[in-house]
Amino acid sequence: MRRIIPIDFVASDRGGVVENRHSVHAAITDAAGNLLYAVGDPYRMTLARSAAKPAQALAIVETGAVDKFNFDEADLAFMCASNSSEERHVARAWGMLSKVSASEADLRCGGHPPLSETVQRAWIKSDFTPTPVCSNCSGKHVGMIAGAKVLGGDVADYHLSTHPVQMHVKRVVDDVCGLGLDGSVWGLDGCNLPAPAFELHYLARMNATFAAAADSAASSGSGVSSRTNALSRVFHAMWRHPEFVAGENRFCTILMTAFQGLLIGKLGADGCYGIGIRECEQTRSLGAKGAVGISVKIEDGNIGVLYLAVAEILEQLKIGEPGMRQALSAFHHQKIFNTVNVQTGRFSPCFKVRAA
Repeated sequence: MRRIIPIDFVASDRGGVVENRHSVHAAITDAAGNLLYAVGDPYRMTLARSAAKPAQALAIVETGAVDKFNFDEADLAFMCASNSSEERHVARAWGMLSKVSASEADLRCGGHPPLSETVQRAWIKSDFTPTPVCSNCSGKHVGMIAGAKVLGGDVADYHLSTHPVQMHVKRVVDDVCGLGLDGSVWGLDGCNLPAPAFELHYLARMNATFAAAADSAASSGSGVSSRTNALSRVFHAMWRHPEFVAGENRFCTILMTAFQGLLIGKLGADGCYGIGIRECEQTRSLGAKGAVGISVKIEDGNIGVLYLAVAEILEQLKIGEPGMRQALSAFHHQKIFNTVNVQTGRFSPCFKVRAA
C-alpha cells in the first residue's frame, strides 16, 4: 500500500504573502524503535551527517582509545562537535593531537570558513587562512586517529571506509540505530570522513538509546553493561560541555544548557537534527516507556528553519519546563528584516505533530 505523506512545512512570508515553504520531516520514537509521533515522512532516507557524531564517538570510546590516551570528558564532547572554530576549540584540537602523539599533518580534514560569524570576521581582519586543525570536525578526526592507533592499520588512511576504524564505526552506528542486516548506506561527508544514511526514524532511535543509557546508568550504577556505560559517558559529556559540542550562541549549546541534562541535541549539515530525551513526566505522557528520541530533516537543508522546527516540536510535545523552551525563543520565533532593520516578514510553522 502506498503511504500518504502529509505536507508539513515552515512558511516564510513577505507582507503576508507566502514566499517559501520549507518541507519538514520528523520522527519521535522510543529506545526500542517504536514510532510514537511523526511530521511529514518519518521514513525519509536521510544522510545524518554530523548528527551521527555521538554514535561515531561511541565507537571510539568502545575501542578503549578515550581511556588509553587520557581524553577527558570535554575531549569526548569535542569528538561529537561541529565546533565554531573559536580559540578554545582550536586549542582543544591541538591538545588532543598532542595526547595521541599526532600532528596537524595527520588530519585528513581540510580548513574551511568557520560556522561562527564572529570568528569569520576576525579571520578576515587578520587575513587568516584556516588549516585542518580549525575544522569544525577536528575533534571527530582526532578521535578517529586515536581509534586507528588502537585497532591497527595505517593511521594515514584512517579516513577511508575500508580502514579498520571506519569498519568498526559502521558496525557500532548500525547497532545503536537498531538497523537490520542491510545496515546503513554510507556517503562521504564534507570533512572527508564516511557519513551514514538511513531512514529518519533510526536517527530518533539512536538518540533515544543514548538517553535511555543515561537513565540506566543513573539507576543501576556500576551494574550496567559496557555498552550502556559508554553510551552514558557520551550523553553526559555532551550536555555537561555543550560549548565544545557547538559554540557561543549556537543552537546546540543553548539547547543543552537550558535543558540541564534532560536531553542532548546534535546538528547535522543540510538540515538534519537529533535529540535524545531522558525519561520524564513529559515522555511518559507521550506514551513512551522510558527515553524518547527525536529526529528532524528539512527537505531543502535550511538550518535556520531546522532550528525553528526543532523548537516547535519541543513546544508541541511540551518537553521540559516552559522556561527551558523559552531559551530557544530567538530560534523559534524568527522575523525577517531588511537592510535598514525594518521587519518585512516572518517564519511560521505550518505543521502539527501527529500520533503515528
